[in-house]
Amino acid sequence: MPQLQLCTILNILHNKLHHWRPNYCKLRVPCASLAGEEGATGDWAACLDPNYSLIHRIQSKHCRVYSFGLGVDNKSLERLLSGSGCEVHCFDPSLKQPHLQKANMWFHRLSVHWRDPNPAVAAKHQYANTKKLATIFNDFGHRDLINSSGVDVLKVDMESAEWKILENLVLEGVLDSVGQLLLELHLHWAGFEVGGDDPSVVRYWFSLLKELERANFYLFRIHSDPAKPRRFLHKNLLNASSAYTLSYVNTQWRPSRTPDVRRK
Repeated sequence: MPQLQLCTILNILHNKLHHWRPNYCKLRVPCASLAGEEGATGDWAACLDPNYSLIHRIQSKHCRVYSFGLGVDNKSLERLLSGSGCEVHCFDPSLKQPHLQKANMWFHRLSVHWRDPNPAVAAKHQYANTKKLATIFNDFGHRDLINSSGVDVLKVDMESAEWKILENLVLEGVLDSVGQLLLELHLHWAGFEVGGDDPSVVRYWFSLLKELERANFYLFRIHSDPAKPRRFLHKNLLNASSAYTLSYVNTQWRPSRTPDVRRK
């Protein structure tokens, strides 16, 4: 099971970490209904359990989705949620056009980063290719803390940039504007701008997972692709995968406002 594999490989280094034994790789909340790729058996799935807000937002046509990835990323979940009435924004810096609309899906030549571009560099280009999520929210008019506006689903598949992006979301308090977080973690190396020895890297990873739980994000699904290389921090491990998709629901998120009708 992916859940057991993830817990096992993260426990490999625990002997080096003395008494530090966190438990953030286990499922924390049930989800009675999943929607996603291949009948919810693929990498990506959202939780439609009536105990959480997404299914109710879909039924009232007030649902908004952000998806960050690269050109080859599968968009099955996005198409499913779009077909259910969600306003879906897909971000891909490889697109030829700055913005493109197809039915209820919007495509943007933009990606998420853990810092905004240097203003001097950005001024030379009509469009910046990367921005922090808080900046994107503000640019698109999709974050209103007073009225609990934000995104119902945030999907992030950023090929080893996810740890620094997650750190930025924690530090800037952006997670309170997210209903569900679907996050692919890459474990074959530390990740962009993450340094230190193996125990330090694992401490850093777990500190971010701990912050997710402090922000009321609880795991409802773990998935791994058996076709992925079996490497963990440059080590070959038979009972492991180099990538896991973790799906979280914000159990305290109660959006009260219809998504802004302005589109980008």
